[in-house]
Amino acid sequence: MNDNRTGQRDGNIFKKEMDRRAFLQKTTLAASTTIGLSLANSLNLISASAASSASIMNSAGKPDLVFPVISDIHIHNSSNKTLEKFITTLEQLNKAIPKQDAFLAVGDLTDYGYESEFDKFMSAYNAHKQPGAVSMFAIGNHDYWNGLSAADAQKRFLTKTGMESIYYHKVIKGYHFIILGTEDGLTEGTFSVEQINWLGEQLKIAHEDDWKKPIFVFHHQPIKGTVYGSEWGFTQNRDLFYNTLKEYPQVISFSGHTHYPLDDPRIIHQKDFTSIGTSTGAYLWLDAGRIQGEVPEGADVLNQALIVEVHNNKVLIRRRDIHHNDWTGEPFEINYPANKRKFSYTEDRDKQAPFFTKDAMLSINHEMTSATGIAIMFTQAKDDLLVHDYKVVARHANSEKVVKEFLAFSEFYKDPVPNPLTLTIEGLEANTAYQIEVHALDAYGNVCKRPLRALGKTKTLAAAETV
Repeated sequence: MNDNRTGQRDGNIFKKEMDRRAFLQKTTLAASTTIGLSLANSLNLISASAASSASIMNSAGKPDLVFPVISDIHIHNSSNKTLEKFITTLEQLNKAIPKQDAFLAVGDLTDYGYESEFDKFMSAYNAHKQPGAVSMFAIGNHDYWNGLSAADAQKRFLTKTGMESIYYHKVIKGYHFIILGTEDGLTEGTFSVEQINWLGEQLKIAHEDDWKKPIFVFHHQPIKGTVYGSEWGFTQNRDLFYNTLKEYPQVISFSGHTHYPLDDPRIIHQKDFTSIGTSTGAYLWLDAGRIQGEVPEGADVLNQALIVEVHNNKVLIRRRDIHHNDWTGEPFEINYPANKRKFSYTEDRDKQAPFFTKDAMLSINHEMTSATGIAIMFTQAKDDLLVHDYKVVARHANSEKVVKEFLAFSEFYKDPVPNPLTLTIEGLEANTAYQIEVHALDAYGNVCKRPLRALGKTKTLAAAETV
C-alpha cells in the first residue's frame, strides 16, 4: 500500500474514532422509546430470569469449562454511565454462570487509559469477580490514549490490571488461552512480527498438548475479512497473523473493537478456523450507508456478552443481551475435533432470500408525511437468519425514473424489533405522487423476490405549513 493511500485511510479512521469518542461522551443521549422501555422493563426481570438462565445453561449437560467474554467497556473518567453498565454485566453474569473458570475482557477496558479509569474498572471487577475465575485482560487502543508513550501506557495497564504481559499464554483445566495485545494506540491496531511469531510457537505447544481440543485466542482488533465489522481490523501483518492461525482449525479467535452487535449472524466466521466478535459494553456501532447512521438513536443502551461452554466434543457460545437480561439468537455450536470441511458458519452458508408474508402491508403514514417527505410503515419481512436492511426506492408515479433510493436498517438491534417499521423518504417534491417499493435484504445480501409497493403523495406546501 502506498503512502498516499495509507494516509487517507488513517485519516478516515481517525475521523471515525473521534466520532466514537464524541458519542461516548454524550451520556445524556436519549434512547429511543422502544429500546428505553425494553431496558427499563429488563431491570425488573433480573431475579426472574436468573432461574431460566441456569436452566438454559444446563440444557447441554455440565460443561468441562465455562467462561464469559466481554469487551469495549470504556470506563470513563468523568462519567459513571459505562461503569454502571459494567457492574450490571458482572452481576448478571454471576447469576447466569455462578461458577466461572475464567473471565476474559478483550480490550478497551477504559476510554483513555487514565489511572482513574483503570481504578474504577478494577474496583468494580474486584468487588464482583468470582474467586475461582482466572482473570485475563487484553489491552486495546483506547487504553493507550493517555498521553504516555506506548511503553509507559503498557506499564500502566499491567500495573493496574495485574496482567503479566500484554501477550501471554495460560492453561486452565487443560485448555489453552492465548491473549494477544495491540502494541500501540493506533485505531487499526499493531501486532508485530515478533508477537505473531510468538503466537505461532504457543499454538504449536497447545496443538502438541492435545490437538483434539479447542485453542482460545483473544485480541482486540479483528482480522480483516472475517467477522461482521472486521473492516475495522488491522492491515499491517494481517496475512502473517491469519496464516499463523490458519494451520490450526481448532482455534477460536475472539476479537472486540468494532462495537458491532452479536445479533447479526456474521458475528461468527469460519473458513480456516473460527472467529467471533464480542460486541461491547458501551455503545452500538453499525455498518455505514444506512439512513439511521452508524451510531443510531438509542445506541448507548447496548450491552452484550458471550458465555462460552466447553464440553468434551463441542463448544457452545451463547450470546447474552445484558441490556435486556436475556439470550439473543441460538447458541453457536462448534464440534471437536475440528474439521474445516464440516464448518457450519461459513461465508456462503445462507442462500435463502428474505420474504414478505402474504399479509404483509406497506402503507403511508399521512400524519408524518410532509411537502418534502413521505413516511411509510410496513410489515417486517421474514428470513431464516436475519433481515438486516431494506432498500427503499421512490419513483415518480407517472414514470420509471428513480428519484430517491436508500438503505435502512431493519433495526434488528432493538429489543423488541419494531414491527411495523416506520421510515421517511426525504428530499421529494411537494404535491407529487410517488410509486414506492421496499425490498428486504438479509445479512448476506440476499434480496427478496417480491417487494412491497404502495402509492404515496407529498402534501402541498400550504397544507404542510398548516400542520
